[in-house]
Amino acid sequence: MVRGRGVRRKWCGALLLAAALAGGATACGPETPPAPGGPASGTTAPPAPSAPDTSDTSDAATRTPDASTSTAPSTSTTTGTSTTTAPSTSPTSTSTAPPDEPRPGEVLVEVVVNGGFAGVSNKLVVHYDGSWTSRSGTRPPRTGQQTPAEAAELRAALEDPAYARVPNRPTGSPIADGFQYFITYRHRLVVSGDGERPPALQRVFAALPEGGPPTSP
Repeated sequence: MVRGRGVRRKWCGALLLAAALAGGATACGPETPPAPGGPASGTTAPPAPSAPDTSDTSDAATRTPDASTSTAPSTSTTTGTSTTTAPSTSPTSTSTAPPDEPRPGEVLVEVVVNGGFAGVSNKLVVHYDGSWTSRSGTRPPRTGQQTPAEAAELRAALEDPAYARVPNRPTGSPIADGFQYFITYRHRLVVSGDGERPPALQRVFAALPEGGPPTSP
């Protein structure tokens, strides 16, 4: 009996060693051979992998978008307010006269007469506003005022292009003891005698106050 127990202990020890090498045994005794393809006796088989859950994907595939929560892209646009100010086209209330426009008190024409038996030297000055002054010798000057029509006629006679072509000096023979007239208009001097005058110059004399400066001393 003692021998049989010793043999059995040796056999059990060898079996335990083999079981430990194979995965470990829980008890001594005959080992049940594992089923083909199954885990060895005394070991815990690893859990089989679970199949993937397809419920979410199936729900996602069959789920329809909620029209009540969808937001269409906004198509509204913001129109900017124009702040551009149109330039003013109204004329200015103040106007200035042209630079060549004379002043009313400015001299329009000056006529001086010299000569004669007594050797006179008289002067007539007419302004743009029609006022005039006549000087004769040592007597006090005389003044007067042309009407608007008379002043306009005198200016028209002086501005006549025909007057601009009047010779600056008389072309005829001088008359003994005659008079000479010196007409100054816009810095131009025209000298005329008692003889025949060109029509444009005669028009100017006809428009002068009293026909020109006096010839008496």
